[in-house]
Amino acid sequence: MPTTAPWNPTVLWSKPEAERAGTPLLVLFHGYLANEEDLMGLADHLPSEFTIASVRAPQAQGPGYTWFPLMNEPDFSVQRVVDAVTDVSDWLDGVKGVHSSVSLLGFSMGMAVASTLLRHRPADFAAVVGLSGFVVPSDGNPFFKDGELAAGRVPFFWGRDQADPVIDAPRIEFTHAWLNEHTALTKILYSNMGHGINMQELGHVKEFLTHMVLKG
Repeated sequence: MPTTAPWNPTVLWSKPEAERAGTPLLVLFHGYLANEEDLMGLADHLPSEFTIASVRAPQAQGPGYTWFPLMNEPDFSVQRVVDAVTDVSDWLDGVKGVHSSVSLLGFSMGMAVASTLLRHRPADFAAVVGLSGFVVPSDGNPFFKDGELAAGRVPFFWGRDQADPVIDAPRIEFTHAWLNEHTALTKILYSNMGHGINMQELGHVKEFLTHMVLKG
């Protein structure tokens, strides 16, 4: 039987390898058509105690990369999401051992990656941050252990603009209902932010991570 080589993504780290042991890890997942550099600018606005790892999505597309096809594209499937997140989970297993905890932050499509990781490994993460993003329906796929997650209620921060022009109303409604049912949700709405991140939101994310992970 042929074996597939483990996924070895391009990753930007906020600390050199010699300084990571014992620190909490925060893994960043960028949005559609972006790359690992897109979110590293957030590092200066987040708690310095964290080691931050920003991961590049596996599939080159347009000017950047994508984790899986968009949900309105004909080749989208839940299995495509599962395949991408399985690779991320396997990579994370190889790096998380030296860290005191692991938290996740995803922007837009990256929030779908972060939340799917949480749903696959409900006991593995201290907290999750989702920015201007969404959660994918599981369609009954056993990869998603939502029952276990609902029992544990991991802290989840969800920030967005009520008038976000990118994430449509059905996905917002599904995401809101799902997060309320399965996580300890902190939801904050921002005005005039569009499909992006602003300084007020970053301040709230810093407070959330400090309270839930560093002081939790």
